[in-house]
Amino acid sequence: MTDTAATATEPDAPRRSYAKSAADESLEDYSLRYAPHSFRRWSPLAVATTALGGIAYLADYAIGAGIVMSYGFTNALAAILAAAAVIFLTGIPIARACAANGVDMDLLTRGSGFGYFGSTLTSLVYASFTFIFFALEGSIMAQAFHQVLHIPMPIGYLLTTLIVIPIVFKGMAWIARMQAWTQPLWIVGLILPFVILAVHSPHTFSAFTHFGGVHGVGSGFTVMGFGLGTGIALSLIAQIGEQADYLRFMPQKTAANSRRWNFAVLAAGPGWVVIGAAKQLGGALLAFSALGVVGNTKALEPIAPYVEALRPWFGAAALPLAGLFVIVSQVKINSTNAYSGSLSWSNFFSRLTHRHPGRVWYIFLNCGISLLLMELNMFSALNTLLGFYSNVAIAWIGAVTADLVINKPLGLSPKYIEFKRAYLYAVNPVGFGAMCIAAAVSIVAFYGQLGSYAKAFSPFIALVLAMACSPLIAWATGGRYYLARANPDALAAERSVEPGAVVETRTCVVCEGAYELPDTADCPHHEGTICSLCCSLDADCHDSCTRAARAEGPVLLGMPTVQS
Repeated sequence: MTDTAATATEPDAPRRSYAKSAADESLEDYSLRYAPHSFRRWSPLAVATTALGGIAYLADYAIGAGIVMSYGFTNALAAILAAAAVIFLTGIPIARACAANGVDMDLLTRGSGFGYFGSTLTSLVYASFTFIFFALEGSIMAQAFHQVLHIPMPIGYLLTTLIVIPIVFKGMAWIARMQAWTQPLWIVGLILPFVILAVHSPHTFSAFTHFGGVHGVGSGFTVMGFGLGTGIALSLIAQIGEQADYLRFMPQKTAANSRRWNFAVLAAGPGWVVIGAAKQLGGALLAFSALGVVGNTKALEPIAPYVEALRPWFGAAALPLAGLFVIVSQVKINSTNAYSGSLSWSNFFSRLTHRHPGRVWYIFLNCGISLLLMELNMFSALNTLLGFYSNVAIAWIGAVTADLVINKPLGLSPKYIEFKRAYLYAVNPVGFGAMCIAAAVSIVAFYGQLGSYAKAFSPFIALVLAMACSPLIAWATGGRYYLARANPDALAAERSVEPGAVVETRTCVVCEGAYELPDTADCPHHEGTICSLCCSLDADCHDSCTRAARAEGPVLLGMPTVQS
């Protein structure tokens, strides 16, 4: 972005103008700010379809296969279902909050106990999720390129990276079209191998339930196997952030669309894990059925078992058909990974540098890191990488969920989501502290320093500690670190999102743009209304508004709710 000061020769020039890529919201998609009602022009079904298109990934196949091969069917089934339950329950309040308030995961985190700079760490955690899984999905697509077209893997990695950039560059509009056009083909490809397996090898299903893993752990239940398997499956908990990146465009909830709105948010928010769990078990089933043909290593690569499942009906055509399905699936998910990564990096760097060249430039950063991981063959260390990551991710999600379902109802935090720099402390010890404590203890446990059982259940330690520490810290601090100063427009912002309400806009004194009320703040430094993005990028005010307010004493809670 560029900062242009008004001069004597240009008295009417705006004080700040944005780079073309940052100013064009058809590209930018409100990456750093509240999504206004004027932009939320899609129906609940369209938003839900786009959000669910992102779960086309085949990493579920590899994850499920890896858990079953390592710990046997019984442990894997219990682990996958337990992880799905945790992900579903923690995802409900997050999905509803983002959809109702038009905010993404970063803005929600800011207002849910982390503070303005405290959520910078979670931006890195979220960005890590997007590039780790981009690399994982890209590796699977490169495997398809290699088997079908004999393209060397390093070149395949590059192709899988470049192919999604044009789609993600255009933002929500193009991603929504791509997801809608490819959805029928993906659904057919998802179901077909299991139909063929049921017709030609029905005994495989029952044999699968007695599978004890390739390491001879046995088909029975073991506490250690269950715990370790759950830790791997829980690495997907941050997927709710990618769902929220689309759910923030959900239209306003009204009496007329209430039922459709609730169903769409539930299905496209936490509901993704229902399909995800089924895909993990399905991927494990295909790997088991092909194990004797492709071997232990290839069974973990989704395309090889998929080809073997199609072969009875399609013969030599099974390989190109499998390749087509893999490529479609990976384009669908990596478009979401690259898009969400660009949003996360935008939030991260805007707070550190007070500059914003536009979301689109961070697509290249996210894709570049993903390409490096692919070239380093991260696929070979999948289980260890995901097991470690799940400890950090679940500590973050647990802290946010605790604020939404415990702190806010009990009055320990404001009833509404305050995400603007002008009203926040730099760091709120409630969410930030809870996450750091939970992540630190669970990582120590993950590396075996607290015993073998603590190692196996380290993600559960992270979840319990995060959800316990958040309300305890909020109570101990009296909630004084949520708001650095009161928002004088909180009541007006609440009324602006009520069904049928006229949307009030205000003009930013810095960039001279018109913005909906929830996206603006009162700025003493500029002596007027400022939009949230100009507030974030201002490097000259030195947070004078919040420093002056803090000197007068803490802000009392019990603020009004915007919409939930």
